[in-house]
Amino acid sequence: MMGANHVAARVAFNHGASVATAVACRSSATVLVLAAVLLLWRVPLKLQPHHARVLPLIGLLIGVQSLCLYAAVARLPVALALLAFNCFPLWISLWSRLLYRQRTEPRALRAMPVLLLGLGLALDVTGAASGLGAAGQWAQIGAGVAFALAAAATFGLALVLTQHEAGGLDGRVRTFTTMALVALLAGAVLATQGGPRWPTAAPGWWGLAALSLLYGTAFTVMFTVLPRLGVVGNSAIMNVEPVFALVLAWALLGQAIAPVQVVGALLVVGTVIWLGTRRR
Repeated sequence: MMGANHVAARVAFNHGASVATAVACRSSATVLVLAAVLLLWRVPLKLQPHHARVLPLIGLLIGVQSLCLYAAVARLPVALALLAFNCFPLWISLWSRLLYRQRTEPRALRAMPVLLLGLGLALDVTGAASGLGAAGQWAQIGAGVAFALAAAATFGLALVLTQHEAGGLDGRVRTFTTMALVALLAGAVLATQGGPRWPTAAPGWWGLAALSLLYGTAFTVMFTVLPRLGVVGNSAIMNVEPVFALVLAWALLGQAIAPVQVVGALLVVGTVIWLGTRRR
């Protein structure tokens, strides 16, 4: 669902929708559905003081991550944007070390250079596969990669805070408050841009509707099970997303990458899965 959500987003962007419009729509749709769920199941909304302090920060981080990742998807082939974003397990290790003094495991340290090598191959950082050369390639992908890495950093921090500071909170309440804050942030960005920019053709509207449905469902599931599975183990599961996105983007958008980039993509995904499925 996450992979398909990003392909749908690219369809919406290709037909005139803006990044902030897409984020506002998907977050607002998720908030409305979750509000109905909370009312139907009579879930109490009372927050402990600790949760009330940390949830705005988590919501802000997810809002920034959403805007940055969609900005990357709008500028790069979908699979490559997700691969650059999916270095977030490295950020999880870094934030856990900085904030909670958790020791970085030797296994993670061994995985880092392999993951970075795979990412370099996937992004064709030398420009060999594209024939553009390093300067030409980075002129083409630099902004998108920067947005994807910013999304990875903020998402990794949000996952660490969720695990350590908000794990005891009902997943439905946590997702509702987070999405409400993301919707507010996207609305503020839209206000600075003069309002929403809607799709200009029917495929764009279908893409906007699909991304809202897919993201809301996937996000709710992820943040409900995350505290139970553990942040690192769950990150391994989530890192198969680029594989699905690669296939879907090829089938639906005609996006293809060179064989060496496919090898790099598989190296990234395989390394992160190996890292996340370590023995406990």
